[in-house]
Amino acid sequence: QVRLIESGGGLVQAGGSLRLSCIPSGRDWTGYTMGWFRQAPGKDREFVAAIAWGGSETSYDDSVKGRFTISRDDAKNTVYLQMNNLKSEDTAIYYCAAGSWSQRSNTYKYWGQGTQVTVAS
Repeated sequence: QVRLIESGGGLVQAGGSLRLSCIPSGRDWTGYTMGWFRQAPGKDREFVAAIAWGGSETSYDDSVKGRFTISRDDAKNTVYLQMNNLKSEDTAIYYCAAGSWSQRSNTYKYWGQGTQVTVAS
């Protein structure tokens, strides 16, 4: 069974940090791009960051550049999203996804259940 399990969400004060983790399982993930998306209440799901297989390329939405860092440890089969200087507008459910290199959600085939991040101002 293919699964992507996110963890690390929670409540943090504005200016604080969180690190999200995603562990995919259930198939060979070789070649897959891993991405993070988020969805705030009443808004569409939006791209946050992506990292290519092997970590050679990364991509970020402008709203998180310089604050968020995506990384992957293929030996541990884990993808991370380090989030620093968090703002209230970062409050959302964060989803891990696996698919093709893109910022478009429809190119990601596999999705996790999401982890809530709440930033208190």
